[in-house]
Amino acid sequence: MAISVFDLFKSGIGPSSSHTVGPMVAARRFAMALQESDQSRKVVRCKVELFGSLGATGKGHGSDTAVLLGLEGEHPTTVDVESIPARLERIRERREISLPGGHLITFDEKRDLVMHKRRALPFHPNAVQFVASDSDGEVLSKRTYYSVGGGFVLDESAADGDPVVKADATIVPYPFTTGDHLLQLCAEHGMTISQLMMRNECVWRPEAEVRRDLLALWQVMQECVRRGCQVTGILPGGMKVRRRAAELYQKLSQNPEASMRDPLTVMDWVNLYALAVNEENAAGGRVVTAPTNGAAGIIPAVLHYYYRFVPGANDEGVVDFLLTAGAIGILYKENASISGAEVGCQGEVGSACSMAAGALAAVQGGSPEQVENAAEIGMEHNLGLTCDPVGGLVQVPCIERNAMGSVKAINAARIALRGDGKHFVSLDKVIKTMRDTGADMKTKYKETARGGLAINVIEVPVSFPDC
Repeated sequence: MAISVFDLFKSGIGPSSSHTVGPMVAARRFAMALQESDQSRKVVRCKVELFGSLGATGKGHGSDTAVLLGLEGEHPTTVDVESIPARLERIRERREISLPGGHLITFDEKRDLVMHKRRALPFHPNAVQFVASDSDGEVLSKRTYYSVGGGFVLDESAADGDPVVKADATIVPYPFTTGDHLLQLCAEHGMTISQLMMRNECVWRPEAEVRRDLLALWQVMQECVRRGCQVTGILPGGMKVRRRAAELYQKLSQNPEASMRDPLTVMDWVNLYALAVNEENAAGGRVVTAPTNGAAGIIPAVLHYYYRFVPGANDEGVVDFLLTAGAIGILYKENASISGAEVGCQGEVGSACSMAAGALAAVQGGSPEQVENAAEIGMEHNLGLTCDPVGGLVQVPCIERNAMGSVKAINAARIALRGDGKHFVSLDKVIKTMRDTGADMKTKYKETARGGLAINVIEVPVSFPDC
């Protein structure tokens, strides 16, 4: 299985990679398939059904709006975020969707978009089914897609075990499937993890393009933090959660000498970076999936910490950071899951924390063994972390959870760098433990908003405005 770093890190929109990015990709894929088969002109109705976690928390995660935009051919990487409210208003007022190619069909959300809150399909908790029919009610196309985390989408062939839809068949020069194997390759060839990843990435694009595109993602991360530090107000969804990043930014900027009295002020900045990103994500803004939207603040926050507080930090270090984080992310994607609906938040915040910890250790001069140790520590202390979004919104506890994960990643890197890379629990063992823990975890603790904090905080009315 060949996974690129750009599969794990991609520009998209909030609030969720599995619930927003994935369904938009699926809807677009379905609509484009209709167009390519010349059937779109015959379509008069398209019914969409969301199952499992998508149905349970789809409203709060923007799955409905993602489907509408995807059916019109929009992609999360390129959609104009500022135009989304107007687009949705037009679709809902006119009750019609313009399929790719300009063919208009009637679309009544109450009739044509069904969210099954307690019904799931067997292959994966995040499933969406599309049915297009003609004026006689005859089915022209019916497809099921699975949003398996991080924006990855599989079709129904995956449920039948078809390996073609599961993996890129590209052959990379240094394939690895375990942490031990990765360390072995680094030792045999005298390379760092980032150097090995760069060699692999170059089978898809030239090295100059890899660097350019990774730095472009870094720019999106920085812009997300900048915007998050400027925008005030209340996050959408009805819980009236106040955006805090802008106020915290003002306090830190107005009192820079505080760091002279309190060396832990740097942690306030790290918290700020994570809060800014995840508030943007919760508001439906543009973020980098890293490796999911629910955990999108951790890698940018730790990367900001590196760039602004670590002596000698530069763009080359940013490239190495993202390549190293990508290698660690591949191990989670290959051997466990990055889907909160499948294994809980340990698969999202835990994976991101592990990736960031290993990457930070690498750019601070850590050996591959120390990098592996840092990544292991980052996950070990997130094991069992439940996914329990209050009201089905990625706001409480998700925003603060990213800040905590960022600080934890930095500390994990520091612990590893004080050692020699030798440790008792391997990264492979902790990944397996995370997978097994997720399998044992009750469904109500896996992104359904039916367990944990989601039911034990003071109940508040939650509304989901059409825009």
